Amino acid sequence: MLTTRQLNEIEQLQKEVEAYDVLELKLNWEMLRSRDSKQLDFFHYESNKLIAFIGLYSFGSTVEVTGMVKPTERRKGHFTKLFEEAMTSVQQIGYKKVLLNTPARAKAAQDFLKNQGALYKFSEHQMQWEPQPLTASTGFILRQAESTDLKMRIRLDVEAFDISLEDATAMESRLSGEQDTEMLMIDVNNETIGKIRIQRRDSQAWIYGFSILPEYQGRGIGRKVLQHTVKQQSEAGYSIHLDVETKNAHALRLYEAIGFVVKHAQDYYVYQK
Repeated sequence: MLTTRQLNEIEQLQKEVEAYDVLELKLNWEMLRSRDSKQLDFFHYESNKLIAFIGLYSFGSTVEVTGMVKPTERRKGHFTKLFEEAMTSVQQIGYKKVLLNTPARAKAAQDFLKNQGALYKFSEHQMQWEPQPLTASTGFILRQAESTDLKMRIRLDVEAFDISLEDATAMESRLSGEQDTEMLMIDVNNETIGKIRIQRRDSQAWIYGFSILPEYQGRGIGRKVLQHTVKQQSEAGYSIHLDVETKNAHALRLYEAIGFVVKHAQDYYVYQK
């Protein structure tokens, strides 16, 4: 588990890097705050100050890697040293797939990843809802997920997001009982056909894992659920945010149709171990 001091140091370094580079890093804070392994985080200090950091985020057999280095301490080899340590840990743990994540605007980071032999895989948009009138929606029921819903949650990840069964099982098992989070199931005519997860922190509500079984897509159910969720969270005083892969054109159009706009983009590269 990371200490309070370490978490504060990571947060301060993140703010400094984001302000200097005018971008947004994706550090998966919900996972940083609930670490159960010492093999996932790598720190470099100079004069007792955090200079560079790399975090590993495990999703079953897949691991995502994100890092940063203090702007005034770049090109000194600190990050390269940490990256080598992190990749050694990746091999020891035995992950099958390694995804390296960097803001789309961070050209220096992209060049670094390419120099490591990483290949571009896909991009992800971070979107924010711009307030506008939304009509009330009916024709579905949103209910709190129960332990008996785990199998359906895994099935939805596999069928809607093309995630492997191993990774979906690991991810959904980890998400159960997460703080500040609602895991909701979508029922239509007494049948469970989808899910949506809402995580609230400070004044923001983030939507994750929103999915509908393929055979129920194209019927307007997803739009109704999304409108209802956004309306509810907005009226509760939250700004609403979400991530969506750029290759998921259908989801992108749906979000844009009810008022979401792209604020940032993250690029993902596959690392060839």
